[in-house]
Amino acid sequence: MKRQNRVIRDSITPSTPRPKTPPPKRRRAVDSYSNPMARLGFGQMNLAETGMYPLARMTQNYALLNSLYRTEWLAGRIVDTIPKDMTKNWYKLTSQMQPDQIEAFETMERRLHIRERILEGAKWGRLYGGAAGIMVIEGQEDMLDQPLDLNLIMPGQFKGLIIVDRWNGVYPDTGLVQDISDPDFGTPEYYNFCVSETELANGIRVHHSRVLPFRGRQLPYTERIAENYWGMSEIEHVYNELTKRNSTSANVAHLIWQANIKTYKMGDLGELLATTDPETQRELYRTLEMQNALLSNMGLNVMDKDDEFQTNQYTFAGLSDVYELFMLDVAGAAEIPVTKLFGRSPAGMNSTGESDLTNYYDHVHQLQESDLRPILEKLLPVMAISVWGAIPDDLNFEFEPIRDSSEAERADLMLKYTQAIVTAYSGNVISQKIALKELRQTSSFTGAYDNITDEDIDAADGMIPDAGLEGFPTTVQPTPPAPAQETEQTSNSGVI
Repeated sequence: MKRQNRVIRDSITPSTPRPKTPPPKRRRAVDSYSNPMARLGFGQMNLAETGMYPLARMTQNYALLNSLYRTEWLAGRIVDTIPKDMTKNWYKLTSQMQPDQIEAFETMERRLHIRERILEGAKWGRLYGGAAGIMVIEGQEDMLDQPLDLNLIMPGQFKGLIIVDRWNGVYPDTGLVQDISDPDFGTPEYYNFCVSETELANGIRVHHSRVLPFRGRQLPYTERIAENYWGMSEIEHVYNELTKRNSTSANVAHLIWQANIKTYKMGDLGELLATTDPETQRELYRTLEMQNALLSNMGLNVMDKDDEFQTNQYTFAGLSDVYELFMLDVAGAAEIPVTKLFGRSPAGMNSTGESDLTNYYDHVHQLQESDLRPILEKLLPVMAISVWGAIPDDLNFEFEPIRDSSEAERADLMLKYTQAIVTAYSGNVISQKIALKELRQTSSFTGAYDNITDEDIDAADGMIPDAGLEGFPTTVQPTPPAPAQETEQTSNSGVI
């Protein structure tokens, strides 16, 4: 019965498919400000909206970059200033090596001009967007296309660096590093070097582990591919502001020639030009030319009694303010303070320029950590093996402070830190061992106590006397076990 009712119900009200929900219509979202009546805002016909930002990729214009670097002093200063500051005070090894070992390392570094080569690579990387250095290891000339094996390097085999820029000597291969554990993951696996006047003149394929790349300003992925995995030139980053500043400077210089505008009024000049023949007009021009020559050389001006001679001076008020605004724009684009980029003293009330330099030094230190540290971390193990025959377990380094402290400032810091540490040690707050550690830690900014070694610290007393200050725990060395008493045994009684 139920089956029959269901059949009858289905025949009366046949099932129909549920209508599908139509997909939402796509609409263009316009959420920018626009006022068509006033021609203001997005997409309106006004001067602000007609500006465009075409993709120029000026980094690939090799001739323009060379011309700017060689002829425009400001462009050269923008390229050179930051690399010079990055390598000015260099770095300091923090490995616990003997002083003579550190001296041997620094001697080899000076002999091979490592700092100069790193500075050269950093400069060409900023100018052209890319440069590279190849580590020269004696005896491995036929192994350059193989990964660098530190175990195959013998003492004295490292011979320095060869630096070339991206347009004259090196270009990356198309393959990328696929090993995700490799620090160079995602970068070219091989580089093709072709350096004239060396054994690489005919071109050779070099594995990335032997190459120190210097890349310019970082780019998004697609633009990095367009630049063949290099970066962007710093000149391209500041080009627009640099052009504005140079145009302003040229116009200001041109106005100097018009500081005094001389006016010679002639009552019948219009009649002479309109009614006389060409020869008479030429005679007039020659007369004016002679008058100008007499005025320029002898200070004498001859004219008719009805004529009039006037001098109008041009005022330069406000030009210096406009020029300084363009200077600020260039300095901001270059990320270098005006006082350092243009060599000007700080201006304004109570202005010392210390805050600007502090921010600048922080920026340079950031570039040291992001750009220079990976290069040195690849280079230092090779140098360590070449000097010491092995890589210390604690091989590490830190960059020296960029700002140069005066001798008086360093002496004052050393005195203050030393007095504080000695006071804590004399007051039984810290042990002799802790005091030596604290003194050695101050060597990075005082320049003293850097010869304290781990052996000296281990040999120091680590115990704090019980007469320490109240509230400070004392560190007592564990009591060594008592020596075993000698036993004496008699052959007869068997008594021990």
